[in-house]
Amino acid sequence: STLSQLYDLNLREMENYEKIYKEIECSTAGAHEKLLSCKKQVLQANQIWKNRQEYDALHHPDRHETLKELEALGKELKLELRRKQFHALFSTIHELNKHLNDEKLTEAEDAQTTIMEAGPKMANSWPFPRVLTLMI
Repeated sequence: STLSQLYDLNLREMENYEKIYKEIECSTAGAHEKLLSCKKQVLQANQIWKNRQEYDALHHPDRHETLKELEALGKELKLELRRKQFHALFSTIHELNKHLNDEKLTEAEDAQTTIMEAGPKMANSWPFPRVLTLMI
């Protein structure tokens, strides 16, 4: 009877271990399926990420490159503005110089006309007309 009780106890233990083993196998199989599912999701996410990276690279230039281009354009604009300012300055100087030369010429012509009208007597006695004649 003790032997039969021991035998029954061993059988129940064996059944219990088999039950636990089957539960572990099912749990492992479920975990394996979940792992495969997660791997697929990771692969899909990686593909989506790569596609977005490619899209961004094609449709959106690199920020660093864009900033470099903007800086270069800013420098070019400043240089062009300075060129225009210098051109305006030199044009103004040229116009002023021309205007001053025209005024000097007009003054010299007026002075010569006045001297000519004053007569030959004044032209011989005063050296100014000779200087004006040399200037013209």
